[in-house]
Amino acid sequence: MTDSLEAWQDFSKQPDSYNLVATDMTMQLMTGMEFARRIMITRPDIPIILCTGFSELISEEKAKDLGIKAYITKPLLRDEFARVVRRVREEARS
Repeated sequence: MTDSLEAWQDFSKQPDSYNLVATDMTMQLMTGMEFARRIMITRPDIPIILCTGFSELISEEKAKDLGIKAYITKPLLRDEFARVVRRVREEARS
């Protein structure tokens, strides 16, 4: 999804149908950090991947402190993203 509010509404209606969330830090209406916080209130067990370019609002350390499982900087390659998704899902199963 490209709309943060639409994504939140869909997630909040069906939180158990998701097993991982990947979000961008920069979105209209709601930052990726706020989106992740809302998700973690509803489903604290779900792994979240946060993607960002340059941001003064978040760092990898701060993201991890918030409970975000992976922090990826852009630009990112498809293979790199796939590796991160696999790693995060495997860690969630452990």
